[in-house]
Amino acid sequence: MTAPRIVIVGTGPAGVRAAQAVVAAGLRPIVIDEGRRDGGQIYRRQPEGFQRPYAKLYGSEAAKAQALHQDFDALRTQVDYRSETLAWNLTAVAEQPALHVVHRGEPQLLPYDALLVCSGATDRLMPVDGWHRAGCYSLGAAQIALKAQACAIGGRVVFLGSGPLLYLVASQYEQAGAHVEAVLDTAPAMKPLAALRGLLARPALAWRGLGLIRGLRRAGVTVLQGVQPLRIEGSDAMGAEAVVVRDAKGSVRRFECDAVGLGWHLRAETQLADLARCDFHFEPVSRQWLPRIDEDGRSSTRGVYLAGDGVRILGADGAEAAGRLAALAALSDLGHARGQALHAAEAPALRRTLAQMDRFRDGLARAFPWPHEQAAQLPDDAVVCRCEAVTAGELRRCVTEMGSQEVNRAKAFSRVGMGRCQGRFCGHASAEIVAQASGVPVQLVGRLRSQAPVKPLMMNTAEVKA
Repeated sequence: MTAPRIVIVGTGPAGVRAAQAVVAAGLRPIVIDEGRRDGGQIYRRQPEGFQRPYAKLYGSEAAKAQALHQDFDALRTQVDYRSETLAWNLTAVAEQPALHVVHRGEPQLLPYDALLVCSGATDRLMPVDGWHRAGCYSLGAAQIALKAQACAIGGRVVFLGSGPLLYLVASQYEQAGAHVEAVLDTAPAMKPLAALRGLLARPALAWRGLGLIRGLRRAGVTVLQGVQPLRIEGSDAMGAEAVVVRDAKGSVRRFECDAVGLGWHLRAETQLADLARCDFHFEPVSRQWLPRIDEDGRSSTRGVYLAGDGVRILGADGAEAAGRLAALAALSDLGHARGQALHAAEAPALRRTLAQMDRFRDGLARAFPWPHEQAAQLPDDAVVCRCEAVTAGELRRCVTEMGSQEVNRAKAFSRVGMGRCQGRFCGHASAEIVAQASGVPVQLVGRLRSQAPVKPLMMNTAEVKA
């Protein structure tokens, strides 16, 4: 009997643990990743030849990063690992579902019996007036500069946003010897009771987050909570030069800098799930659309399994558990005897772990809320879509003058979300602006629909025929 064809997308925490489960069942999966090395974003490896110690590179997550890297190194001979491989489309070829990829410039077609999408997440960004200036980066980009290039994004850096990643990246910069001018958090210092209940699901992790804030303050970094971003000042010649906010007491504060790191928690990378025609649902606490899965990671599309931050933002620990569970569910569904035994033995405990982490996720979303009101306060000339230079005023005119009370219709009129990032950076904020201008809840304006290719390809990339 031919062994089932299992393809795993991503080598972050979810992808590595999924691959580990498939190998433990006696199969050899194809494992692809867009990056040059495994680890995903949170545990991104430094390039070969770099010698910075794990403690400096990953801070409090050093032991977990090292364990994941070592485990994947042990798997390398037991999987078909293809780095620098972009998964850009899914189609049915001769009634066989297949993943379209480009591996180091060469197009390939990967038929599969089970596809495990562990695509991770990217920064969730809310525009700030002036964020289009040179020197403005996402928190993830700031991390990549530090981990993969051993450099800071600037000489005097201000970090602005909300969520655990804000403090983690700032702490990593301070640990690396960079000058952090300020950490400015839009979330209030006093958390609602519902948030505290959720955070208590993982008290050690919550305590670790408080430790990051204390460490930054001990290092002399200004940390403000409950701020309202006003603008990023600067010029075309010099880029970002200062961040101006209103603090929790109502005073206007200005912080001079030459670089800004921005981010409001994370948004799931759902493009492949969208192309696979998976069902989505609106998650009201985080105010974003997410693929619908069952408790084991099965999507609504047969043969497609989703795990990690690409479907629910549960963090690295949650992604590891979700990746293993989704892989075992896939093996069980394929009728693989060893996989069925492992799924029956391990699924209950893994589900309990994920339920606990989901309570913590809910607490984080309430403690560090997405500042949707900020979209309503953007001036008309503020750039929302940096790729296509679409302003908040243009989006509002799409509603008031063209009747575009749905975000894809606004996209057609304004080109918002049509640039290189395909709406990853501007999509959520654009929906908030359209909803505010229309006077309707944000879920009613829909979400930007994904189209292939999910990321830009070279024009001479040839299509592989079946």
